[in-house]
Amino acid sequence: MCGIIGGIAQRNLTPILIEGLKRLEYRGYDSAGVAVVTGNGKLSRERTEGKVRELEARLREADLPGTIGIGHTRWATHGVPATRNAHPHICRDRVALVHNGIIENHNELRAAQAAAGHHFGSDTDTEVVVHDVYDQLVGGAGLLEAVRTTAKRLVGAYALGVVDGEDPDHLVAVRQGSPLVIGIGIGENFIASDVAALLPVTRRFIFMEEGDVADISRDSVVIYDGEGRRVERPVIDSELSADAVERGEYRHYMLKEIHEQPSAIAETLEGRVADGRVLEAAFGPRASALFDRVKSVRIIACGTSYHAGLVARNWFEGLAGIPCRIEVASEFRYRHPVPEPDALVVAISQSGETADTLAALRAARSWGYGPSLAICNVPESSLVRECDLNLMTRAGPEIGVASTKAFTTQLVALMLLVAVLGRRHALDSEREAAMVEQLSALPRRVEDVLSLDADILEIAERLPRNTTPFSWVAASSTRWRWKVR
Repeated sequence: MCGIIGGIAQRNLTPILIEGLKRLEYRGYDSAGVAVVTGNGKLSRERTEGKVRELEARLREADLPGTIGIGHTRWATHGVPATRNAHPHICRDRVALVHNGIIENHNELRAAQAAAGHHFGSDTDTEVVVHDVYDQLVGGAGLLEAVRTTAKRLVGAYALGVVDGEDPDHLVAVRQGSPLVIGIGIGENFIASDVAALLPVTRRFIFMEEGDVADISRDSVVIYDGEGRRVERPVIDSELSADAVERGEYRHYMLKEIHEQPSAIAETLEGRVADGRVLEAAFGPRASALFDRVKSVRIIACGTSYHAGLVARNWFEGLAGIPCRIEVASEFRYRHPVPEPDALVVAISQSGETADTLAALRAARSWGYGPSLAICNVPESSLVRECDLNLMTRAGPEIGVASTKAFTTQLVALMLLVAVLGRRHALDSEREAAMVEQLSALPRRVEDVLSLDADILEIAERLPRNTTPFSWVAASSTRWRWKVR
């Protein structure tokens, strides 16, 4: 994944782009760059291999002010980490573009463009997109129409932010398979891969849907769906604050998020348990009626969410007495399983924008599976919008790559689901009350473990002093055991 930010304003955008990239750096570590249209109408770019702070240092020397621009932090997929592969990509000093996703037909497009005289300065799949947009522009199309025409030629998943040096009053964004949000300001508007990138400048967002193309100016946002029809998308006020994604006193985000687990778990439970029972209304107003017809559970997820599902499978079968299967979403979507109309499809995703999980959910629906439930952390996400029911984990932003509070809150949410389905099968009220009591005590117990942080650190610092802290010692002629040195 990569991080995208962009905007159009009446003030210098470069500091905003850099701050946004810092907040998106968890999405890409190997290179970063920005491109702006300067006051004299020139399209200027600065890129560098490495972290955003290195780009920031370069920009202090380059002095690159502009009121419209785009930025990117990259996690390499096509092409090695190198400055030549860093975004934004530019074609003939006119059009600049940033991209998150994968263009599957880039080899075909590259061959045709090379034959037409385009020069390629990178190894990325993205460069074919910027060349195609350029070709549409010189053919007489405006920026919006150029980007829409190019998007129809692309196969794959992508989010795009595009600017034209000859049209400094418009920024065009596209979302197909990769997340993209629009931040609404006063006399300024923005785009980003993640709400967190824009919290210092706005709390109002439009969440683009699949196939959407947005024409963004300083005072307006006009969105067209995949069929080219003008549509209205709701503006949502985010409850997140800018300091929600700050490291604070912690050395790194992972440590911060480890210590946020007690409060995150408490938030997941808040208002969902009472009098020794899990409240079914927590899953939505239609939950009871839909749960009554469920005879099995089919979990679809990827990565960490998949591992949460693996744990929950044992709970569904061992505690609730209900059959459960867990599927890797990227594999399930390409299979042809026998439909189960009475199976509850549980889609788990921290972001709610995991492409394979969304595709698997849509496939399950088309095959005739039963109702769907999203377990997710982002209420405005595609997954939540597309499922019949949802249970928000309320974990807050997770910036660290290694999942911590997202995983533990997913487990808590799944246990709540085990309880409400289990009472229809093998779980009696006494056992459910015991589960609820244990769940309610969990935030305090996690906090007790985290209070041992200093002691654990002391032990951890001693371990590296011995290159091999453990050794084999003979316990008998045929058995061995570990001995700590």
